[in-house]
Amino acid sequence: MSASDRSSLVSTVSKSPAGQSGVGAILPAVLALDLSPEMIRIARERSTQFPNIEFEFADIRERHLPDEHFDCIASIATLHHLPLRETLTKMKAALKPGGVLLILDLFEPTGIFDSLSNLLAIAVSVSLRLLHHGRLLPRREVRAAWAAHEAHDLYPTMREVHALCASVLPGAKIRKHLLWRYSIVWEKPS
Repeated sequence: MSASDRSSLVSTVSKSPAGQSGVGAILPAVLALDLSPEMIRIARERSTQFPNIEFEFADIRERHLPDEHFDCIASIATLHHLPLRETLTKMKAALKPGGVLLILDLFEPTGIFDSLSNLLAIAVSVSLRLLHHGRLLPRREVRAAWAAHEAHDLYPTMREVHALCASVLPGAKIRKHLLWRYSIVWEKPS
């Protein structure tokens, strides 16, 4: 398959590299979805050098995704807002054979190891906030906005992520990362 035949789906643009020299610089056709009109606006502004990116205000749960259409589907910090099994199953169906699913999302820490990792993660998170924003805590209105944003979030445990991938994405490579993140890389069999 030539590079000109490849397409990609990015399921959220708010924190994705789609318009920041990521998939927009590699693939000739990128569909970037987000539920936030403001995030779509910001992503468009940051991606003017990539006319191959089509931005769409849409809910991936409701948006039709053609079967076996995308070479790559990337989801960054999105799945904890959605029903995980149903969303992964929909993404899997939309991938072409040989296509790659890339997930970076958040997990619920459990056990002593995660508790110890939390200490490091909190220190890193606070340090990054201080470095980037010059303060230890976000402003009150930002904290309120985040509280409303995450009111209905569901964070799977790593055990749940592994069990779900064994069922829906057999052979997926799953990794735990600092700052309560996990990644999934899965290639759809040809």
